[in-house]
Amino acid sequence: MAFVPAGPVRFHVQQPPATGPDHPGRPVVVFLHGLVVDNLSSFYCPLAVPVARAGHRTVLYDLRGHGRSERPPTGYDTGTAVRDLFTLLGALGLGGRPVHLVGNSYGATLALHAALARPGLVAGLTLLEPLLDGAWMENMVDTLSAAALSLEDSPVPAELLSLRLRKAAHLTAIADDLLNRTSLIDDVAAGRTFTPADYARVTCPLLIVCGEHSELVPGARELARHAPRAARVEILPGLGHDVLKESSGALRSAVLAHLDATAAAAARAVAAARRPRAGASAR
Repeated sequence: MAFVPAGPVRFHVQQPPATGPDHPGRPVVVFLHGLVVDNLSSFYCPLAVPVARAGHRTVLYDLRGHGRSERPPTGYDTGTAVRDLFTLLGALGLGGRPVHLVGNSYGATLALHAALARPGLVAGLTLLEPLLDGAWMENMVDTLSAAALSLEDSPVPAELLSLRLRKAAHLTAIADDLLNRTSLIDDVAAGRTFTPADYARVTCPLLIVCGEHSELVPGARELARHAPRAARVEILPGLGHDVLKESSGALRSAVLAHLDATAAAAARAVAAARRPRAGASAR
């Protein structure tokens, strides 16, 4: 376990050891989890360890206020989340290195914001069940608000502890803290939704994975339709908004194939940049 100061916040970070040497020109794979009860552990075994064993430099961290990261009262808007991401990478000695962002649910939304804000650094995107539609975001804010009311002054954490359900009690206490004692709900509600013009600015390789029964499939297809490069939407049968938890083998294969393709494209770009330009005189 490592705690890394990045700006005003100390983040909980994990970096599973990669198989083989690190290649500085290869994108670092960074995982972004979802909101409130989610944290880096959601990714660790299903995806992060297999990705590291495949030879990719891998970084997981708990978002601001989540998991074991510090929980300031403010700063839960997407702009601050993107700054947190790149400030943290700089603190890890990875500043300026290309990244491939793998995001789940709201983490996928943050990954897309990061790609739009720093297109020169985001070499690839893998979006699992991305929250793109404005109506869906409104529903999520309503759900978070209802959860905040139910948790305020709730005896549930103490009752869970009395039953020795420590993990459940801990997650419930974090959710109560985030929803009732930070600006998270207001910041998420104030966030702007994406437009087709935004999607047209996504220039990196893009994979979107959704469950067959997910209400997010239309938004995923719209993003893929407007992205200027070939974007792939993979639909996993029998699933809804739970592809990360319920699908291991199929999801792992799709993600690893996309990461390998992105890494190969990055290597070709580096080789092309080093190649002498036609007509350049030898010195």
